[in-house]
Amino acid sequence: MAQYFSRFVLASAVLFGSAANSATVVLYDQDFENPQKFVNDGDDINISTSVNENYGNQPPGFSFAQAFTVETLNISGSRRGGGSAAFDTGYSDPGGLGGDFALGIWDGQDDRLGLSFNVGNRNFLNLGIILSSIDLSAFSGPFLPSEGLVPTLGFTLFDNPGGGASLTGNGNVLSKQTLTGTASPQAVFDWTEGVLAFSTRGNSDGNVTLQFDLLEGQYAAFDNLLITASDVEGDLGGGNGGGEIPAPIPLPASLPLLAGGLMGLAFLRRRSV
Repeated sequence: MAQYFSRFVLASAVLFGSAANSATVVLYDQDFENPQKFVNDGDDINISTSVNENYGNQPPGFSFAQAFTVETLNISGSRRGGGSAAFDTGYSDPGGLGGDFALGIWDGQDDRLGLSFNVGNRNFLNLGIILSSIDLSAFSGPFLPSEGLVPTLGFTLFDNPGGGASLTGNGNVLSKQTLTGTASPQAVFDWTEGVLAFSTRGNSDGNVTLQFDLLEGQYAAFDNLLITASDVEGDLGGGNGGGEIPAPIPLPASLPLLAGGLMGLAFLRRRSV
């Protein structure tokens, strides 16, 4: 009996060790509600401050790579001044998903943003995000017709050996995805929610870079990023992109049965001694 009990315990340890190793890990959870150096440069746009200046070191040590201007937009006007200047009315967010701030990106001049992470040996980098068509009423805008345009945001996952902030890593593409939104009036956010999964297979040392690039739609905004590393495709680990702590990973449903089995075997082993 002792022999079978030992084998059972070993098999159980392997089973639950594998479950622990494949757990989904939250790498980044950002709703862009706390810009550090936001300045309303006019028409509810902060164009003079980089994304890294506003949101770098959130969490400590994290930094963005940025090409050209990726702006911080003041959506509601309830914080950091203004909020009523865009198109003479301010922006409108009927669904209320964007909060007070979001990031805006133009499809001209190659505006891009890079976020770099270490995924370890996990097979997927998963992304939760919201996307909306929107426009600027200043700084060379408006770019869109009054009814808006359909935006398509492109994402490329690059190998990034050694880590560090980057836009393209070593140039080796691991995976690509796109998210397409809907057309909406120039000053109105109509958010499309997306969950995208990127294969990390073929990376050098676990370090990867996810690049954001608006492919179509002239101008758009994105918000509520939740990025995880997982062996489960599309698993966001219980977070929601709103800056909240992810829910604990649930224990397997079979755990109570396993515990009961172990206790029973222990009792039988004790009686047989």
